[in-house]
Amino acid sequence: MSSADDKNSKLAPWSEPSFNHLHSPYYTPSHLRLRDALATYLETHILPNALAWEADGTAPRAEALRWARSGFAFADIPTAYRPADLPQPADIPASELDAFHLLVSTDQSSRVPGGVMTSLAGASVIGAPPIIAHGTDAQKERWLPGLFTWETSFSLGITEPGAGSDVAGLRTTAVREGSVYVVNGYKKWITGTPWATHMTTAVRTGGAGMGGISILVIPLDSAGVSWKRIPNSGQNAGGASLITLDNVRVPVENLLGQENEGFKIIMTNFNRERFVLAVGSNRMARDCLSESLRYAHDRETFGKPLIANQIIRHKIATMARGVEAHWAWLEQIAYHVQKSTQGWNSTEVASRIALAKVTGGKLVEKASREAQQIFGGAGYQRGGVGAKIEQISRDLRMMVVGVSGGSEEILNDLAVRMELFNSTKKGWKL
Repeated sequence: MSSADDKNSKLAPWSEPSFNHLHSPYYTPSHLRLRDALATYLETHILPNALAWEADGTAPRAEALRWARSGFAFADIPTAYRPADLPQPADIPASELDAFHLLVSTDQSSRVPGGVMTSLAGASVIGAPPIIAHGTDAQKERWLPGLFTWETSFSLGITEPGAGSDVAGLRTTAVREGSVYVVNGYKKWITGTPWATHMTTAVRTGGAGMGGISILVIPLDSAGVSWKRIPNSGQNAGGASLITLDNVRVPVENLLGQENEGFKIIMTNFNRERFVLAVGSNRMARDCLSESLRYAHDRETFGKPLIANQIIRHKIATMARGVEAHWAWLEQIAYHVQKSTQGWNSTEVASRIALAKVTGGKLVEKASREAQQIFGGAGYQRGGVGAKIEQISRDLRMMVVGVSGGSEEILNDLAVRMELFNSTKKGWKL
């Protein structure tokens, strides 16, 4: 798509979040500057080749290095661990980035289909936050600066063959032997593995349940580590893999936080991760909407454009209602996180983020179906005018089944339990 075509597509109804056209109390010139700068970068360096890279299963390493040095990647890394010559994202100091910068940047980067952004950045967007939040100064100094040169790249190892959303049921063990932990077990569907140097890993160091879990940062070049890619329906360039840990010796100094207190680290990391996934689902649904609008105007059947049919306009309106309402909810969550002294760890926000992720998954499921109905066979074909719709139809399942951030069934239950707990704590009685 040319720059002129891309600019025109952004003028289409509902193709961009409402703050792009309506007055909003949430956004400052800083947020808009980040939006525009990131959009320009994506349209110049990534989007023109994204579907080809997705089909190949990886992006060129030169592009991954360019992204790492762009200033947009790893924006949550504290200034002390960022190279001095690295540009700030859109000239905004990293210390000034807030929840709305995350909302805007995630929305823009989610325009990139498939697992391409993981191929470009690794899975450090989920693997590094536990280090940022709970690592010692020495750990941060050792691991974080290397993100910008690809000397380090982190995956997040929680899911196992027998423990997905049931995090407390994980079985990978880490037994202390002097100055090392000896780790045995398996991790499955671990995003970013082909490019990761380390895996931020949930292991069992104590008894059963959530009280016996710790977090170790495991170097993936250690003896006893092996992995193989898993061929999934979508997200081909995401590199999801099965990792085997066979008597892997990990230095004790690679422990994050305290032994047997890792469950809390995992849970606090989930809020931000699930919010990012909810935003990504919204953008995928919005892309289904905007692509459908374009195609419905271009495609003629029975002597008139598809958009001239009321049933097609109804499908468009249904998608628009969903993406606009969901975006408003995401803004409310971002505002609370920004104002709360607890930030992403606020007890008031966990249930809402969980439900926003569930809603986002259902939203993109519906939007994908309606888009494929509008495109017909073109939306089922790999390549061609409906290529992005076909790609989304495969990628969206990752947002729903629980491979990322938990299944909708688990998250629905979590939301109810969290709300009952919070309300009872405030004095609510039946």
